[in-house]
Amino acid sequence: MELMKCAVFEGKRDIQIRTREIPVPGPKEVLIKVMACGICGSDVHIFEGDQGSTSTVPPQVQGHEFSGIVTAVGQEVQNCRIGDRVCVDPADNCNECYYCASGMMGHCENMGAIGTNIDGGFSQYCKVPARLVHHLEDHVTYIQGAMAEPLACCINGADRSDIKVGDNVVVYGGGMIGLLLLQLAQLKGASRVVLVEPVESKRQVAEKLGASFTINPMEQNVKDVLAEKGIDHVQVVIETCGLKKTSEEAMEIVDRRGTVLLFAVTGVESAIDLKTYKLFQKELTVKGSYCSPYDMGRAVELINSGRIDVTSMLAGKRPLEDLAEILASPAERAKGKWVILPNGETD
Repeated sequence: MELMKCAVFEGKRDIQIRTREIPVPGPKEVLIKVMACGICGSDVHIFEGDQGSTSTVPPQVQGHEFSGIVTAVGQEVQNCRIGDRVCVDPADNCNECYYCASGMMGHCENMGAIGTNIDGGFSQYCKVPARLVHHLEDHVTYIQGAMAEPLACCINGADRSDIKVGDNVVVYGGGMIGLLLLQLAQLKGASRVVLVEPVESKRQVAEKLGASFTINPMEQNVKDVLAEKGIDHVQVVIETCGLKKTSEEAMEIVDRRGTVLLFAVTGVESAIDLKTYKLFQKELTVKGSYCSPYDMGRAVELINSGRIDVTSMLAGKRPLEDLAEILASPAERAKGKWVILPNGETD
């Protein structure tokens, strides 16, 4: 009997390192030795007893942003072999319900979410359906590969924001998600992309990644700075902080017939004050962005081709045993995106 270590969510603010048997893949599954797994904001929500993309019932192994090496394949698997370097789409949808049949797989009525309600990547090994596997080029690191899932979510958000060539875009929040959306806005042809972020180090990364300029909302008025810089019309605002203040401010600074994308995962009962007359008068479009049902392949293509930077916003690498500490520490998470290495150093 071969054993592995995994970090098990046992209940609110309780994660324990356990020893379990290494799972055996079924006929259409593969076993992956997990080499890198990113910590997501939804992992924090689950740790705090809230909800991620769907309900989590302990005991559960979290972790939905991961990559690794295929170490075993089921007898019916045709798309990968032992030794392949891969990342995983965590959305294991039923393909049978109304939403799946209607082309809305992200809203599957029977959603299986690896790392949320199916054991995920905060473990030395993880078995997944082979159809959810995507291959990484040899030059791509496992840490880069683990970032394909958050990038896929951002691709969905960028598509829903309907950015057009020549648009001015403002992004609130300079975490991993905000910095990926900044780059995607540039790839979509935005003329200027502005980042609003209080942390200086994150603003510096944004400028390195091509932000037109950045704004410190603790010291500057966003609307005033935009006017000073000659930006009279902002067609798209993307809010990645999940805060009431910034979400409401986004509605104020966006132009007539503009789009506001509320990207962040918030608490289930979180709410904002919506000025309905302003919505009517400006003919605003307000959208959410949920999951990444069709975009994992596109994300992997961007990473394999080197067209997007997925590592400048990383805080660092930590062992599996440090997961609970990071989830419990806002100060640690404020440093940037952390990546867990369940099997030690990867690249």
